[in-house]
Amino acid sequence: MRLPVWVLLGALLASSSCMADMLAAERWIDREFKPSSLTRPQQLDELKWFIATADILKRQGIHTIRVVSEKIDTHSYESRTLSKAFEEITGIAVQHDVIAEGDLVDKLYTAMQTGVGEYDGWISDSDLIGTHYRYGAVVPISDYIEGAGREFTNPALDLKDFIGLQFTTAPDGKLYQLPDQQFANLYWFRADWFARKDLQARFRAQFGYELGVPKNWSAYEDIASFFSHSVKELDGKKVYGHMDYGKRDPSLGWRFTDAWLSMAGAADKGIPNGLPVDEWGIRVATDQCTPVGASVGRGGAVNSPPAVFALTKYVAWMKQFAPPEALNMTFSDAGPVPAQGQIAQQIFWYTAFTAALTQPGSPAVNKDGTPKWRMAPSPHGPYWKTGMQNGYQDVGAWTFLKSTPPLRMSAAWLYAQFVTSKTVSLRKSVVGLTFIRESDIKHPYLTKNADRYGGLIEFYRSPARVAWTPTGNNVPDYPRMSRIWWANVSTAIRGEKSPQMAMDSLALEMDDVLADLQRTGMRHCTPRLNPQLDPKRRLSNKGAPWQKLADEKPRGETIPYQLLLQAWKEGRVQ
Repeated sequence: MRLPVWVLLGALLASSSCMADMLAAERWIDREFKPSSLTRPQQLDELKWFIATADILKRQGIHTIRVVSEKIDTHSYESRTLSKAFEEITGIAVQHDVIAEGDLVDKLYTAMQTGVGEYDGWISDSDLIGTHYRYGAVVPISDYIEGAGREFTNPALDLKDFIGLQFTTAPDGKLYQLPDQQFANLYWFRADWFARKDLQARFRAQFGYELGVPKNWSAYEDIASFFSHSVKELDGKKVYGHMDYGKRDPSLGWRFTDAWLSMAGAADKGIPNGLPVDEWGIRVATDQCTPVGASVGRGGAVNSPPAVFALTKYVAWMKQFAPPEALNMTFSDAGPVPAQGQIAQQIFWYTAFTAALTQPGSPAVNKDGTPKWRMAPSPHGPYWKTGMQNGYQDVGAWTFLKSTPPLRMSAAWLYAQFVTSKTVSLRKSVVGLTFIRESDIKHPYLTKNADRYGGLIEFYRSPARVAWTPTGNNVPDYPRMSRIWWANVSTAIRGEKSPQMAMDSLALEMDDVLADLQRTGMRHCTPRLNPQLDPKRRLSNKGAPWQKLADEKPRGETIPYQLLLQAWKEGRVQ
């Protein structure tokens, strides 16, 4: 049987196209995709699958897609480099926009509410997991993989290799988002300064204990005062014992919702999030799903003594110990500042900025390329107890809306798998230092180069990392509730309200949002407010909301960094 000419011609063109795609794959493997946890033949096999699957979509008219993510180094690398690689290898063009996180959340929320969105795929924080579960606008990835997306799902995806799936899984047990990058907020300090014998002796004489990694907020405050007010200048430069940011901006809200209250000890015990009261101060009912209040009067902890203490210290430390310009900085502005060489320590520093602090020639980097700084667990406030969340870990994750046309979503899902694939992920991790795969974290390349990253590799290889967690399921509507945090916190920074008044106002507004959601209803776990009681009847010494301590500044405690690092290497938290 002779085949029609058009069939033969089509097969010839497809074959030629496939050969060109494979040549492109080889070029990218040799030029960019190394190191990798896969061998070169394994990388080629994985990319062959992407080429073949993309061909299915192209034959159905899909040649371009549009996706979006927040502005950090990892996503800039995806937008600048990996989208180009994907297009050259698969023939599907990607417009990968990188925008401010506040704008991203607003655009995603609008698309969820209206069913009309400008993107085929979104990399948004897993902080929205409670929102996705309750509204039902997001495609559960686990359902998609087993159903409509089966033919578009990489057989080598290896979900078990991802370290953040527990944060993107809802109470129904379904996976709603695929992790694309992760970073934690840790303690950062100039190890070279802390190791100076003259400074150690001065600190010991002034405070009566050793200069080291602070275990509690008291020690952090003492160290901040020491460098800002006693040392004042090193190597001919003014130095500061603390760094933060305080501009009235959406990122100011993250400064608090990203577990600042729980670091002080405002929440209940529980990993990944406190139960029944979480790190936002929201209490849920005995079903561990239904929000019942944020204010102390309704059983929450937003305006409880630990929360007010946390805001009080935040404002005081920034005004007393940080550079004056910090008050007018955002998250993005403040992140790279320690690289300038004037900051002694930072209690709440996002590891997403690690790459910026490893650049050759930086005042914070030695001539041999090793850092002068180190990172460690952030110290705890006086209300914190063993078993509580230690801090925040951001998990930016691929999210897909049910309103997206199926073929366009499939193409975006293909791109999402590409930028998280084993072929690509180790190289991406080296660029952005935001790890998502166990196989990457344990790779010999990172063992060999661990000294370049100031403790980051040891942290992610230790059991400690599971105590740094994103926002959990207690938060029923992240976009609505997150925007009222920075508006209220800023009033305390500007001195318009006391910390107590600012947190009282925040708690009331959060209760109002919960009440509105109770009236309108949600798909799952609709809020149901507790009755309002005298706050004194809610405060307790057995669980959140915690009653006020008589002494909120116990004696400072520190630990030598090498002991902490050794504990991580041996598989202990500390």
